[in-house]
Amino acid sequence: MIKPCVLNFSKKYWMPLLALCLILGVTPAAIIAIKSAKNTTTIFEQTKNECPGIKWLTVADTVHGGHPISVEGELYFAGERVPLEDPDVRERLERELVINSYWHSNTILCMKMANRYFPEIEKTLIENGVPADFKYLALIESNFRLESSPAGATGFWQFVKPTAERLDMEVNDQVDERYNVEKATRGACVYLKDAKEKLGSWTLAAASYNMGLAGAMARAKDQKMTNYYDMYFNQETSRYVFRMLAMKIIFSNPKNAGFNLTPADLYAPYKYKVVEVDTPIANIADFAAQFNLKYKHIKILNPWLRDAKLTNKDHKKYEIKIMEDE
Repeated sequence: MIKPCVLNFSKKYWMPLLALCLILGVTPAAIIAIKSAKNTTTIFEQTKNECPGIKWLTVADTVHGGHPISVEGELYFAGERVPLEDPDVRERLERELVINSYWHSNTILCMKMANRYFPEIEKTLIENGVPADFKYLALIESNFRLESSPAGATGFWQFVKPTAERLDMEVNDQVDERYNVEKATRGACVYLKDAKEKLGSWTLAAASYNMGLAGAMARAKDQKMTNYYDMYFNQETSRYVFRMLAMKIIFSNPKNAGFNLTPADLYAPYKYKVVEVDTPIANIADFAAQFNLKYKHIKILNPWLRDAKLTNKDHKKYEIKIMEDE
């Protein structure tokens, strides 16, 4: 079997080389990994130290075939130990490692988006007294895509409207702060700290984010347990924390999981300045033009603006991000 090798080529040779690969019937991706010469800091330089006690027993080869994926050692979530010596815990973790290592399209896109949003989210979590590992909760909830669930949950943290309003987010036809990364992250911090106080651990607080605080408290009472890993849940909640753990392990060593992304492959954080507005905006396109920007530039950085205008009758102060050049 031919093993993949890494070659560096000048850009002018890329197209002839790819054409030759197609003529020979060889998959270019199995032969070439084009390296970026740009020395850019990426999220992986931070996440590589998040699972220091984990040893990969197998390395994924996602090009030439499927292989089991297993790890051993000491693993922690939010400073709380994961009992990998428990066969049930180990099997549940391996399931999510296999799924996310071989679900290439989804995991690659998660990595690309995480490079853009992890730093800002992690900073907000830490400032609000919540462990940085919870950035993986936002990742598995939304993949950092601004999509809505059938239940009406939306934004990176997937809040439904009543929960968002209870956590002091504005939700109406023109403003929906579930789409505001900073405010939604602060809202998640409020929820998680309250859940941790009521349930006794960050891990069970994370599970409650999926099934609801009342549901988690009821399960703990019925089972006379407060340790997530010792409890029995429905299928979705049973997998929930392990989906975060799998992503944490994969992000700590993406190459062992079969992913070889260069800095150039990852989406960079947006550069912007913040403008405070306390007056109505009759037309967002005209507002954008004041900064030599297009309508879409305002919407990309401020998806919480849900209309083409901002009436703002009460002259509330809003912070609007203005995109700047790299």
